[in-house]
Amino acid sequence: MASPADATASNDSTPVRPERRGRVRMRRAAVMAVPATALTAALMILTAEGALGVQFAISGMPFVVTADKLEGKGFAQYGSLDEMIPDSPNQGDTGGQVLVVTSVVKDGKLNNLCQSVDLGGIKLVLTAGGGSTPVSVKNLAIDSDEIKGDATFNNIEIGRDSSTFDKVDQKGPKGVYGQQAEKVVITDLYQHNYAATAAVFKLPDLRMWFGDKGCPQ
Repeated sequence: MASPADATASNDSTPVRPERRGRVRMRRAAVMAVPATALTAALMILTAEGALGVQFAISGMPFVVTADKLEGKGFAQYGSLDEMIPDSPNQGDTGGQVLVVTSVVKDGKLNNLCQSVDLGGIKLVLTAGGGSTPVSVKNLAIDSDEIKGDATFNNIEIGRDSSTFDKVDQKGPKGVYGQQAEKVVITDLYQHNYAATAAVFKLPDLRMWFGDKGCPQ
């Protein structure tokens, strides 16, 4: 069998080329895998250090939020990690941690807000802002693993380090992918959430009840 040196010295380089292409492909695949793995590891460390937005243990029971329209002045998003209490009955196969996107709205309004949570066969439903006065929020931060709707952003910056946000009051961790915009409008909003915080949350025409159906999706 020829040695690697002999193969290199030979005029016929065919035995070498397939191996080289394979190495390039493997390197590209490895590089593509690094950001997601590094982000998850970094978020775990930052959560342990208490550096992320939500400063409480989540229940692990997701809740749905819908609205006909969300208008926000000052908007930002970044990756985050929510954590349940040790041995939470809701952790399933997550290990008690949920990878989420934190959406921050500095000053916002929501028309026809609905929020529902499944309590094990029965739904707790909350509605507000269905009349002439919308729901208003200040410094809202909500953690979601799914968001749907038709969105328009004004002066958006994508890929910005979340620790350098200047459109909202809440900053993310250093080195974490983020985006921010001066204004956001989302119609037919749907969010699957695990946590939320707000400095001010005004709910005109508030109604709360138990029922068989949650918010329309």
